[in-house]
Amino acid sequence: MKTEIKQILEGVKAGAVSVEEALLKLKTQPYDDLGFAKVDLHRKIRQGAPEVVYGAGKTAEQIQGILGSMLKNGQERVLITRLRPETAEEIEKKYHIAYYKDAGLAVLGGMPEPDGIGTLVVATGGTSDIPVAEEAALTAEFFGNKTARLYDVGVAGLHRLLAEKEEIMNASVIIAVAGMEGALASVVGGLADCPVIAVPTSVGYGASFGGLSALLSMLNSCASGVSVVNIDNGFGAGFLASMINHMEAKK
Repeated sequence: MKTEIKQILEGVKAGAVSVEEALLKLKTQPYDDLGFAKVDLHRKIRQGAPEVVYGAGKTAEQIQGILGSMLKNGQERVLITRLRPETAEEIEKKYHIAYYKDAGLAVLGGMPEPDGIGTLVVATGGTSDIPVAEEAALTAEFFGNKTARLYDVGVAGLHRLLAEKEEIMNASVIIAVAGMEGALASVVGGLADCPVIAVPTSVGYGASFGGLSALLSMLNSCASGVSVVNIDNGFGAGFLASMINHMEAKK
């Protein structure tokens, strides 16, 4: 993935950007101190992706202030995660956002056209895992990935997953989201030739310990190529999958 700093330097090389203009862009204040938040303006330069707003625990006014700073400093699209419906409603009074209630996620500035290497597949063990899966899928789409959803294909009815073998085998990255015993990731890992990112969810009865049993099962997967993010961390899985799907060969 080309970083913003690389694009600036290529602009200088091509003569489209002067040395002075490039220097000014690189010297721009790296963060905007709002008092309650220090907005990271150089995140895209360092990591290839701009800062994302974690909405939980923030007031609508705080999020509006952060959005204003980002827009003022040239960030055209913003992703907000873990956003409550009532907070989203207040934010919409000032900024036009698309709110995805199931995922608890909002997007300012719309979704981009996909530019990743291939298709990401997001699979869930059950319907109850869909909110976490949607957080992962929408995050991946926000960062420019074509995404396919395979929901309710858990191991309790393995034929449902096997019916989707073509989708699984053509994927560039797979996100396997499951609670209970978390077996989906191992099964998918045994079928696919691409990286599998396992997301344990807090779905399950008492002895699942709020997703801990699924987490430990996924960490102990016997399938090679399976990595694991934290419980209910759909955002983390979607972000990592996007990074993998945008990798370029380094010369």
